[in-house]
Amino acid sequence: MSLSSILSQTHHYFSAQPTTTLLLFFLLFLLTFYLCRKPNPQNLPPGPPGLPFFGNLLSLHPDLQTYFAALAQIHGPIFKLRLGSKLAIVVTSPTLAREVLKEHDTLFANRDVPVAGRVATYGGSDIVWTPYGAEWRMLRKVCVVKMLSTVTLDSVYDLRRNEVCKMVSYLYDRAGSAVNVGEQAFLTVMNVITSMMWGGEVEGVERESLAAEFRELVAEMTQLLGKPNVSDFFPGLARLDLQGVEKQMQALVPRFDRIFERIIGERLKVGEKEDGKKKERKDFLQFLLDLKDSESADSKTPFTMTHVKALLMDMVVGGTDTSSNTVEFAMAEIMQKPEIMRRVEEELEVVVGKDKMVEESHIHKLPYLQAVMKETLRLHPALPLLVPHCPNQTTNVGGYTITKGSRVFVNVWAIHRDPSIWERPLEFDPTRFLDANWDFGGNDFSYFPFGSGRRICAGIAMAEKTVLHLLATLVHLFDWTIPQGEKLETAEKFGIVLRKKMPLVAVPTPRFSNPHLYK
Repeated sequence: MSLSSILSQTHHYFSAQPTTTLLLFFLLFLLTFYLCRKPNPQNLPPGPPGLPFFGNLLSLHPDLQTYFAALAQIHGPIFKLRLGSKLAIVVTSPTLAREVLKEHDTLFANRDVPVAGRVATYGGSDIVWTPYGAEWRMLRKVCVVKMLSTVTLDSVYDLRRNEVCKMVSYLYDRAGSAVNVGEQAFLTVMNVITSMMWGGEVEGVERESLAAEFRELVAEMTQLLGKPNVSDFFPGLARLDLQGVEKQMQALVPRFDRIFERIIGERLKVGEKEDGKKKERKDFLQFLLDLKDSESADSKTPFTMTHVKALLMDMVVGGTDTSSNTVEFAMAEIMQKPEIMRRVEEELEVVVGKDKMVEESHIHKLPYLQAVMKETLRLHPALPLLVPHCPNQTTNVGGYTITKGSRVFVNVWAIHRDPSIWERPLEFDPTRFLDANWDFGGNDFSYFPFGSGRRICAGIAMAEKTVLHLLATLVHLFDWTIPQGEKLETAEKFGIVLRKKMPLVAVPTPRFSNPHLYK
């Protein structure tokens, strides 16, 4: 391959506009690095050959999960890629996933934090990117044991229910007209999450405009988090910020921060009644503020205002796309199979009744609907490669050396479609989960859509409640059809969060005649 061809591909891949001088400097740095770097340790996993300097960067396919699955067919269930100066390891089997996520869990409990992720989360002060240690354990305890516990989630159920009812009313008013299902699911989930975070009212702030602003910011942030960045592949160049990703994120985060500061400031200002007694509130923000005040002074690992805002950021960014995309994929899959849709409807009519709204208390009585969610996450896991892990020391996996600091991808998308594990793996069939013991706990490495081990997703309980309640409501109260001339498909588009390539646009029709169910 000629130098001009390499430069052309580099320009296309990174969508950058460097000057000639900058490009020459870049290539000179790479040449120096390539000539001076230490030899690779022996017994690394196999992998495709790469170019000097760039490694395998220029051959990456945009749909990484399918690209990695194809490479696994050639090189085996564990292989390596050179991504600039970074060594990436891809794992594509239950046995090797168990080694990484369970047997060597502590060694792989850290993250290789991208520049954009560090900036987005106040220096990596959230539960996703914080290194494994005392601070991470404190944040995990706050999230799982306290903030996202069943007791806490149940205490804010009315806030979630209210937002679902608003969605129902919106769809009822547009009966017979095409609506973007994914968009409505996103807006509802966004409102559900913000409602749980700071309650039903925010003084001086319009809820609708706040949700719209968050939606715009989340879209921009996830785009930056998923953008290939020279600074991540060549850390020695990070200070130059050649693509401006760090600069863009530094401009974006203060917009989030201003919203958080405004809401927190308003809460602190109105937190006391005139008689001096604290106004009782049931939402995550009040819980976090109370926790900050009660534990920070005496704790060896204080819970600070930065942690408060970082966790709010996790909730907004991490909880919206994942849940709404799962709802959209589930709706598309069951609309393609009328027999599955009928069975879901029949189960809901028996458990809920034709004259009642779906409540979260019904969910545990709906095994087939639960199987639909599990099957949706089997075919379309929200994070197809999970969040990459990073070993804190050189170790051995599958008989190969995995060096300290490698970026380790677990291709859960490919494992969930492995024909040696799953019968008819590409077919959407919820019944495979009816008589099986698969759950979301990450204990079976044939099925772990939320990850496994210490870094398993902290929001599983909230995701399950939100997705199932929303999905049950959409199916129970409305019939859904595709507009004439439109095509129903479930093709995927890779990103940090897996999404449908084409939005699901469908026409809702009320299933029941009682208008009180919809208003």
